[in-house]
Amino acid sequence: MSENLNVLHEGSKAEKYSVLLSQLEALTGAETDLIANLANTAAALHQTFGFFWVGFYLVKGDELVLGPFQGPIACTRIRFGKGVCGAAWQQGQTIIVPDVEQFPGHIACNVQSKSEIVVPMLLDGKIIGVLDIDSDILNTFDEIDKINLEKIIKIILNKI
Repeated sequence: MSENLNVLHEGSKAEKYSVLLSQLEALTGAETDLIANLANTAAALHQTFGFFWVGFYLVKGDELVLGPFQGPIACTRIRFGKGVCGAAWQQGQTIIVPDVEQFPGHIACNVQSKSEIVVPMLLDGKIIGVLDIDSDILNTFDEIDKINLEKIIKIILNKI
């Protein structure tokens, strides 16, 4: 396994994702432990893009429980259907929120969060968690993020 990350500092968002995707394949390598791969993925996304908060919540019963993350402290538990994370879990699809203040029921884990994207982690037809990324800038996330973050989730889940 490679523990080095070569961050592309110049270039478009799509180019940065392209470089990151190939490196995540090497970074996760033959590692089959979900938590280890989630931790390195959160760090790689945080390091590459400088997002305010990057992390995972894992399904435990009727709640999402905080998993590996990079950034300030976070909400520990989120109920099914609550906030952006709970809504993405409930709907089974990626949710992009350009302005979290406009999302009904948004859970403000940190007042500096301005926009958010949440990607469900689907394994064997069941959602096992979500990838949650917050930005301290409005309108940060778009279709490029959605497509590439969904690819990243597939890389991680193909290892377990």
